[in-house]
Amino acid sequence: MNVSMSDISTTKMTSKGQVVIPEEIREYMHLESGVKFIVMATNDSIIFKKVIPIPQKDVKLLLKASRAMAKKYKFKEKDVPDVIAAVRAAKKIKKIKTDNASTKRA
Repeated sequence: MNVSMSDISTTKMTSKGQVVIPEEIREYMHLESGVKFIVMATNDSIIFKKVIPIPQKDVKLLLKASRAMAKKYKFKEKDVPDVIAAVRAAKKIKKIKTDNASTKRA
């Protein structure tokens, strides 16, 4: 089923920030109670993206590949905190550069 303009519904937000997803949209998307969403805002739109869990078989394949890569590069569990710290530091530097560039444009 393709969603057309006739399938669009309206809803409103409660004082607690809750929004009801109309029944026809819930049925079309096969949404049940407890489903999780990623929520993004862009300009005047709010986008809800259904979180789809990774299948267990894919997790196992990912773990197997990760272990093989760790073994190849002689990566040890004791290295994890240092790697996490390095990634966080790099992200912080990138954010600072991005924030500075935004400030200069304004």
